[in-house]
Amino acid sequence: MKRKTYRLQVAAEETELRLDQFLAARCDGISRGVIRKLVDLGAAHVKGRRTRKCSLSLRAGDRVDFYIDGLPLTPYRLTEDAVVFQDRHLLVVNKPAGIDCQPTPSRYKGTMYDAVTDYLKDPLRKDLRPSIGMVQRLDRDTSGLMVFSIHQAAHKEMTRIFAQRDVIKRYRVLVEGRMEEPVGTFHTQLARRRATNSMKSVARGGQEAITHYRLIEATDQVSYLEVEIETGRSHQIRAHFSEAGHPLLGDTRYGGGVMIGDIQVGRHMLHSHAIAFRHPVTREQLSFEVDLPVDMKTVLEKIFGPLDA
Repeated sequence: MKRKTYRLQVAAEETELRLDQFLAARCDGISRGVIRKLVDLGAAHVKGRRTRKCSLSLRAGDRVDFYIDGLPLTPYRLTEDAVVFQDRHLLVVNKPAGIDCQPTPSRYKGTMYDAVTDYLKDPLRKDLRPSIGMVQRLDRDTSGLMVFSIHQAAHKEMTRIFAQRDVIKRYRVLVEGRMEEPVGTFHTQLARRRATNSMKSVARGGQEAITHYRLIEATDQVSYLEVEIETGRSHQIRAHFSEAGHPLLGDTRYGGGVMIGDIQVGRHMLHSHAIAFRHPVTREQLSFEVDLPVDMKTVLEKIFGPLDA
């Protein structure tokens, strides 16, 4: 199903129609069953507020916004094999590519935040919502380690740890072309371009962004890098390498191609590989690493052959 947004208004003759009936009549080519699933995922807003009630009775003049994001209709479920670490205060997970971190207008149930919420719910007290702090975010198509605080005692300190850069964050990246230097640093100010919703470096008025890299392997067409970021700006790694003339493989927003020779790349090749910080309560030093996901490992091995990733 293609990405699309419907902005509709209820006519006088449509008064008292159920929400799912109204959408089925107005949205050509979408069955009522699919509409019900989309509404349950949070795709419908009535009078500016999200609703998941298919039976909601509409009135003349009501504004109905219906978002189709093109993602699978089955929401992502967090399972134990994706949990890297858990105690009373923290949850560290291995996020798959293709999942948003937090709710958007088009999706409520398909996000990492909601998956973590469902995972932590007490089965005997389903009405009790867990306390979750999102101290870190990854782009939809970025895979790898994400940290959540899951107890009030941890929220404030985890926010401080990330805000004051008391955390080590390392990524594995595939970029176009051969990096001229085996190690390097990008240190700029980044600001958002409203027209494209992408980031760019500016002379003043942006947010400081610091990205270090180390070359692991390279051909004339592709470089495989370890990247460490001091700051955590939106699209930081993607913008910095694009501006250096080496966009990430598969990152079409920032100029990356989806083909390297006869090798097809299905997303931007960016993986949150390692993270280290002190526990917000016990002060124990914590360090986590996860392997490359299958899709990225496959691309890597097609280009370089077997590597110690």
